This record gives sequence, C-alpha cells and structure tokens, in this order.
Amino acid sequence: LSVINANAKSTHIDTNRTKQKAKEALLFCRSKGYNINYCILIDMSLHSGVKRFMMWDFRKNTIVISGLVSHGCGNNPWSGIWSKDKPAFSNTVNSHCSSLGKYQVSNRSGSAWGIRIKYYLKGLEPTNSNAYARDVVLHSWEQVPDKEVYPNGTPEDWGCPAISNNTMKAVDNLIRYQKKHLLLWIYN
Repeated sequence: LSVINANAKSTHIDTNRTKQKAKEALLFCRSKGYNINYCILIDMSLHSGVKRFMMWDFRKNTIVISGLVSHGCGNNPWSGIWSKDKPAFSNTVNSHCSSLGKYQVSNRSGSAWGIRIKYYLKGLEPTNSNAYARDVVLHSWEQVPDKEVYPNGTPEDWGCPAISNNTMKAVDNLIRYQKKHLLLWIYN
C-alpha cells in the first residue's frame, strides 16, 4: 500500500491544463504579433524529475517536444536537486531563482553551455522583467538528462530554463527559422 502526500508535486503533464494554457498563449500571441505556429510552455507545478518543458504546436493543438527542464537553485548550492519539488521564484538580480511569466524568445546566439546555442529571453511581465539583466536564457546543459528521473530531480542552475542537449537540438530545429518571435511561458 502506497501513501500519496496531498501536497506532493504531480508526476505527469495535465493535458487539460496544458491545452487551456496553450489556448491562452495563442490568444496572447495573436494579440501581440508573436509566432502562431509554436510556443514553449513550462509547467513548474510539476516535479523537476518529470517532463515539464513542452513545445506546443498551435496548428496540431498538441505537444510536439517535451523534456526535463531545470529551475533556479536559489540559496541552495548550484547543480544540486535541493528544491526538486518546491522551487522558489524571484525576479531579483543574483537571486539564482527562476522567474514566472511570459517571455519573448529572441535572438539565437552562441553559448558556453550544452550544444553551444542559446536564445535570449525578454521578460514581458513584472515577474520576469529582469530576465535580460539576470542573463536568463534558454540553453541546453549536459547535466539535464533526456529521460525522466523522478523521484530524483533535474539539476538546478542559476535561473535559466535549461534543457537536455537532445531536446535543445529538436527545439532549435523547429524555431531557428521561424519569422516571428516565440512565446515562452513559465507558470506554476
């Protein structure tokens, strides 16, 4: 007999919730002139050891890429799994926390991490307005695995949404030639 903690993080993507978030994202993208082919949704209500990064295809109305994604370590040591089920969120410079909210996925550039590609993120809300000043970018990281590691967690970084190298290759192949900026939305 197993006992489930009522406060425990979910261990799978809630399809209905994700579809609702995608619907809201599409309305936002249409109203602001963003890309209406794809968006990126990151559900921080999920445990960090499960897939919570989703590349959403608006035309097919489904997830086309999913993977693990890191969150910020906050006051904990970098690259641990201290807050795998209780991440802290902050927009403060040097907080080493992830920030909730909508972001514009901007310029593709070289990176010191992973497959050496990053996308700059521009925070669009008061909860993430310091993203550029904090160097919060979408990048890959060797320490992020391809497969779910629950009940363990994904290693924590300084606040970037970092994904596995293989996930980044797939994401980069989809978005690098898009004409309009994509929306990336981190929510809890």
